[in-house]
Amino acid sequence: MIEIGILIFDDIEELDFVGPWEVWNMVNTVSRYRGDEAPFRVRLISPDGGQIRAVKGMRVLADAAMVDVESLDVICVPGGQGARAVIEQSDIVDWVKSIAGGATWITSVCTGAFVLAKAGLTKDKRLATYWGAFDEFETLGLPGTLVPNVRYVRDGNVLTSAGVSAGIDMALWLVGELFSPQFSRDVQRAMQYDPAPPYAGDV
Repeated sequence: MIEIGILIFDDIEELDFVGPWEVWNMVNTVSRYRGDEAPFRVRLISPDGGQIRAVKGMRVLADAAMVDVESLDVICVPGGQGARAVIEQSDIVDWVKSIAGGATWITSVCTGAFVLAKAGLTKDKRLATYWGAFDEFETLGLPGTLVPNVRYVRDGNVLTSAGVSAGIDMALWLVGELFSPQFSRDVQRAMQYDPAPPYAGDV
């Protein structure tokens, strides 16, 4: 069983964590449909194990508190406005650093990269974050080299993605790495994730 933990906190961006949650739980759905055991246990982890309120008002109950989680195979740190407060909370940053030390994969979505950086996990790494947060990242003097115009970046075992919906792509890439590209395509098809925005084009 591969243990995946997604950190959630107040003022998190909803799709930052719901996107990877959907991908990794769809892995279990597809596996069970094929008669196989579910390979993932995916948990939402909040600082105190209680409810959080996301930035657009979604209220979510966590599965566990940070203190109850001693190790993970995959840690995912989403972002959003709340990440700015998180980087000032040493207990959360220290927990991320501790868990990441034993994790196979360290992942983030959007400004979750700020938290990884604050925990000292992005030094000399290439990484992605939300396009609108590049200047803030550099103003804060956080370590790492930001890569523009990409959906996700893998550097060693650190896997970071750009904002909001990009976490879905990051999570699907990780499925392909852990299993196979074809299995990731099957999960993508099961989600009917085939983006075709009605007003696509330059912004």
